[in-house]
Amino acid sequence: MLAGLHAYPSTGNPYNFHHSIIVTAATAFILGLFVGTIEVLYLNKYFIQMSFFKKIVLKAALYLLIMIGSLLIITIIFNSIELKASIFDRKILKSLWVFFTNFSFWSIEIYIAAVIVVSLFYSEVSENLGQGVLSNFFTGKYHKPVEEERIFMFLDMKSSTTIAENMGHVKYFGMLKEYFSDLTDPIIQFAGEIYQYVGDEIVVTWKLKKGLQDNNCIECFFEMKRMMKNQAKKYQDKFGLLPDFKAGFHFGKVITGEIGVVKKEIIFTGDVLNTTARIQGLCNFYKMDLLISGQLMKRLVLPPQLIMNSLGPSELRGRGEGIELFTIIPVQ
Repeated sequence: MLAGLHAYPSTGNPYNFHHSIIVTAATAFILGLFVGTIEVLYLNKYFIQMSFFKKIVLKAALYLLIMIGSLLIITIIFNSIELKASIFDRKILKSLWVFFTNFSFWSIEIYIAAVIVVSLFYSEVSENLGQGVLSNFFTGKYHKPVEEERIFMFLDMKSSTTIAENMGHVKYFGMLKEYFSDLTDPIIQFAGEIYQYVGDEIVVTWKLKKGLQDNNCIECFFEMKRMMKNQAKKYQDKFGLLPDFKAGFHFGKVITGEIGVVKKEIIFTGDVLNTTARIQGLCNFYKMDLLISGQLMKRLVLPPQLIMNSLGPSELRGRGEGIELFTIIPVQ
């Protein structure tokens, strides 16, 4: 323990417990914020095409280098302040060398590297399974079936069959990966959960309260539209077209639970999924990019910049009763 000492055993530099605690806490906060920012804004997209193993190794090495480099800078500045000497002073550089060649330092770095690898492994596995799925498996949240109210969005690419035939299936698959990747950011931003990819279709879900909060479910759709519009040049340059999509929304009760033996999944069952799929299937009939069930529309509180428009009752295949459909139009 260093708390009762007045100097570091390895370097002999003055040790102040309270100063060290403040510097350590501030450094951890700033470093965590910095690493988290570059992970979300840059690294995720840069490493997206890499294999699982390569991604973990390279990210772990990069984070470790960032941490060692940061410690190098902080140690120089801290020692300079404590010893009241220039950062280029010989005793500052000597104490830095002693600190960085000490066994204790590298044992801690090995421990940190192990923590980083485990964290990245968990993060990557969780990302492959879907948001929150791995933690739900660990906690056993859905080990027994649970009834929930959820909003669903079935989002389908327009003219995907024609695009695939004209583009070629290999190039089309490359475009599909970028398309799904770009649409993921708005889903995360507006608290959605990706339930399934079905061909060129994404099924997104929200727990009812979270989906209604600030109109997350609807705002997610319009943010996707804005995002794709902003990416138009990239898609035109790489693929010669800008993919577009249509979506259907509905909400209702589902049974959520784990299923499977060799390959476990957390699935939703209930009429709401079939109904949402059929609502989305009517987008072409109504020539609309967005269709919403009347039940969901009654629960939404739209801001002035979004105008609700009723399309009247519609018969859905497989349902004995009709359902009123709406669309939402942003004010220009």
